[in-house]
Parts: sequence; structure tokens; C-alpha cells
Amino acid sequence: MSVMFLPLRLIPVQVQCVVMTTVLELVFARDKALKPLLNDLNGRIFRIHITDTNAVMFLGFTRNRAWVHSICNEQVDVRLSGSTAGFARMCFGHEDPDDLVFEQVLKLSGDSDAMLRFKRLFAAADLDWERELRAGFGDFFGSRVARAAHALVKTEQKLTEASREAISGRLREMELPDADRLQQWQAGVEHLSHQLSRVKGRVTRLEHRLEHLTDQGE
Repeated sequence: MSVMFLPLRLIPVQVQCVVMTTVLELVFARDKALKPLLNDLNGRIFRIHITDTNAVMFLGFTRNRAWVHSICNEQVDVRLSGSTAGFARMCFGHEDPDDLVFEQVLKLSGDSDAMLRFKRLFAAADLDWERELRAGFGDFFGSRVARAAHALVKTEQKLTEASREAISGRLREMELPDADRLQQWQAGVEHLSHQLSRVKGRVTRLEHRLEHLTDQGE
């Protein structure tokens, strides 16, 4: 949920916390229907760790309001960690958080009930970070952060695709199977297994006939 993408290391975490708190207050104050969901999260604290910058922030809920601080001495309910690109994919790329967790782009641990309540709140809020940043801090700031975030997401996608192509090419050079070839091999093995089963069945029937003929001869 970091909103200061480039150059992130040069911006104090405290400033990032102010930006996030402002955005969340705008969103939650605007939609009164979110109050019951905010109430469900009162007292819950989430630790957010941005791994590539080593920034740590705490998102908490008190008296139906959200806050983000750089320091918190209270017990943490949920821990969320990921790279700047991972959070950019969630906040600005609008990728499903569950998919990102499943792919281990984001790592999530802690109280499952708090996680579920948190997910319900943000799904209902339908938070658009670019829109809220523009509303809270002006078009120049909002658009600049959004452009940096989208560029980061595209770079991540290109790197991922390039890595996949490089690995696939290397496998071909080594004459090792890629996913398509493995699938073809699996189909061939299954066909061969089916054929072997049919042959075994025929052999078994022939054995029974031979035994029957032997018995008759005796």
C-alpha cells in the first residue's frame, strides 16, 4: 500500500504514513456505509513491510477511523509484506490480492478473522488510489505517483516475461521439456499405459484359456 513509488528510499516513512492516512480518511468519511465494517476492525493492527526499501508501517483502526504510523508498540494482528512492485500491482494495477498472495508476490500471516474483516472493508471501499491522491493532494502529485506506479508494474511484467522466455529457451538448448512438451509427454505416457493395460488384459485371458485347455486335456 505504499504510495510513494519513485524514488521511495528518499522519502521519509513518516511522510508516506501521512499520505496514506489522508487518503483512507477521505475514502471512509465519504461513504457512510463503510462504518459498520470499520467498526468491525476497531483495535486491529496490521504491520506492512515493504521488503525492497525495508520500510515498515502500521495500519490501525480506532473509533471507526483508520490511521497509519511508522511506529507502534501494540500487538500486531496481521503481517503483510511484499516489494514495492507487489504493492503497486495491488493498489494501481488492481490485481486481486488473493492472487498476489497465492503467487507469493505478497505474503500474509496472522489472525484469519482480522484478515477477513480487512478484506471485506477494502472490497466494499473499492479504493482507487490515483483518484484519491488527486483529490487529496492535487492532480500533479496524484498523476505523478500513478505514472510511476504503472511504469513499475509494466517493468515487473516485462521482467517476468523475459525471465520465462529465457528459462524456456535454456530448456530447449538443453533439450529439456518445457510445459508444452511435458504435456505432450504426459499424454503419450497415458496412451502407452492404456495400451499396456489392454495387452495385459489379453494376456490374462489367454492364460485362462490355456489353463482351461490343460484341464480338459488331463
